[in-house]
Amino acid sequence: MNTARGSGNFYLQPNGVFYITTDNKAVICKTSDFKKSSKTKYATQSGPLLIVDGAINSVFTKGSSNTNVRNGVGILPNGEVVFAMSKDNVNFYDFAKYFQDMGCKYALYLDGFVSRTYCPEKNWTQTDGDFGVIIGVTK
Repeated sequence: MNTARGSGNFYLQPNGVFYITTDNKAVICKTSDFKKSSKTKYATQSGPLLIVDGAINSVFTKGSSNTNVRNGVGILPNGEVVFAMSKDNVNFYDFAKYFQDMGCKYALYLDGFVSRTYCPEKNWTQTDGDFGVIIGVTK
């Protein structure tokens, strides 16, 4: 885990971890609360957390002009995972509000303007660019 201080979105506090357990339960927590165990199946750290204990992260400013394409992950009240990516530029506050309005108690920002989505059933196919991390949903 990267617990250093620095500049950039990743270092906006608190940042967090999205992980899946061996029994396929999805969890989002603060980096400081993450404890790797034998029950951790997959995990990724990112930041900042968008929603913390049901509240929009206090470092975000409503009406901010800091906009970009953004994507993130949240966990719905029923335990289902929701991934969201904006098609247009949006500020952190409004992006976090989207997850809050769905009832997410925790949501994590994953990436910004370099993000791409491949979702053919929604006619949204972006295959250009260089990829570092890919998260996929399979059946």
